[in-house]
This record gives sequence, C-alpha cells and structure tokens, in this order.
Amino acid sequence: MTERVLPAPAVTPEAKPFWDGTERGEFLVRSCESCGKSHFYPRPHCPHCMSDKTTWQKVSGKGKIYSYSVMRRAPEPFAIAYVTLDEGLTVLTNLVDCDLDKISIGQAVAVAFAKSKDGPQVPVFRPV
Repeated sequence: MTERVLPAPAVTPEAKPFWDGTERGEFLVRSCESCGKSHFYPRPHCPHCMSDKTTWQKVSGKGKIYSYSVMRRAPEPFAIAYVTLDEGLTVLTNLVDCDLDKISIGQAVAVAFAKSKDGPQVPVFRPV
C-alpha cells in the first residue's frame, strides 16, 4: 500500500501553537483554568464553560480506538477513527501503519506525526 499524502491544514492564529507543537513532535490540547476540563480541537474559548482562560497542555498521545471507518473506495484505501486519549479527550484522526482488516474498537494506539503537503506535520495514530 502506498502512503497517503495528507493535505496541509489551515493554520489559524488561534491554533498556530498546536501546529508548532506538531513540528516538535508534541500533541497539545487546550486546558481550561476555570472549569479544569481539556478540549480538542484547539480554540481559545472553553466549549464547556465558555471561559477564555485556557492554556496549552502536552498530552501523552496514547489512547484507544472508540470507533473507526475504512475508506476502501479511495484511490489509496485508508482508515479514520475516533481515538479516546488516556486523558479522556476524543479526537478524530487518521490511522496509519496498520492492516485495515485488523483494526478493532478498543485497540491501543499512539500518536505519530505525518508530513502534510506543503504544511506542518499532522497528528495521526498507529497501533502499539
């Protein structure tokens, strides 16, 4: 199977620290100082309590597959998944370096970073 090239993400000023982190091999999320909850996709206001007192936090990048879908009709078949991180957040991501027929719900995965086309590295997950 050939490696799928991911499109470059739009780097907004609010999410630039996230993309800077991916270039360093770090997976960052926003954490709210008011309610104590973390959230992903990075945005300046907490979606739980609407506070603007949020900070960047590095997370482990380890988790388990909550749900997934395999795209077999694409020119290069691939899988996407919701991954629940050990820290409790659920993120939508690409699964890489895996047998598409052996993916399973509850499977342990870890973050990796893939080059994008003319942009920053993109977080993806692979089985551990």
